[in-house]
Amino acid sequence: MEVLIVKLAATGDVVRTTPLLRRFGGPVTWVTAAGNRSLLEGLEDRSDDLRVLEWQDRSVLKGESFDLVINLEDDVETAGILKSVRTDRLFGAYSDAEHRTAYTGDARKWFDLSLISIYGRAKADELKFQNRRTYQDLIFSGLGLDFAGEKYLLPPTPKSELQGDVAIASEAGPVWPMKRWAYYTWLKNELENRGLTVNFLPIRPTLLEHLADIRGHRCVVCGDSLPMHLALGSGVPCVALFNCTSPWEIYDYGILTKLVSPLLGEFFYKRGFDDRATTAISRDDVLDAVLKSIQFKGRILDPPEAVSK
Repeated sequence: MEVLIVKLAATGDVVRTTPLLRRFGGPVTWVTAAGNRSLLEGLEDRSDDLRVLEWQDRSVLKGESFDLVINLEDDVETAGILKSVRTDRLFGAYSDAEHRTAYTGDARKWFDLSLISIYGRAKADELKFQNRRTYQDLIFSGLGLDFAGEKYLLPPTPKSELQGDVAIASEAGPVWPMKRWAYYTWLKNELENRGLTVNFLPIRPTLLEHLADIRGHRCVVCGDSLPMHLALGSGVPCVALFNCTSPWEIYDYGILTKLVSPLLGEFFYKRGFDDRATTAISRDDVLDAVLKSIQFKGRILDPPEAVSK
């Protein structure tokens, strides 16, 4: 079976879609944003039958036929790619006769929760808050597959010079500023006082360098973000803080500790900024979760000020 996957961004969403590659045995073509190409090329399990195309090169697909096309984007422009290919089955979003974005019935479990939900944005967010199924489960089941914990696929990377016990990914993009927890500097100091090596993840020129940095640590602490997905795909234990997005959509693979804000309902999928959203998760809860996650086998020292007492 020949499959076309259209998933451009965000990068974390691209990564969490890669488990599908483990279920399709034939050739797969993946159209993605230019910046994500490096994460899809050179996958050890799919290097021979996965073709990765950047969005701007999509014209090469004109006239090609696929047994299945999976379009996981939700805009009219991206749906336009469907006009240039032939397929026996479409799963996901498309442009209807009135040039509006619609989606196939078998994809409703996911798209009913999306920006293009037939129920409208407010109801979609309500359904999203009520949902307890992971992203993979929703997509797999819509395709008639059973999600059985298939892992992410990521490429190999050279060893990073940045090594340590805990990596902190403190940044949040402009779309979701409330994803950034307020106390990362405090956490770094507390962990270092216990003898651990802690690094803030730097901005790197390439995604592969960023991935290598994550693989150089025993635990990653972050919000609901790309570093979380890269850690999960690399088998690195992760503590993720959910201030305004769904913790239930994320499959934990047995290595993810989810800390959910007590104010999640108030700020759920809100894109503005409120200090209360970034301070609601307790500092001590995060510290305890990180120490448990790394399973530090040596003696974890008390902070100096506590010892002095």
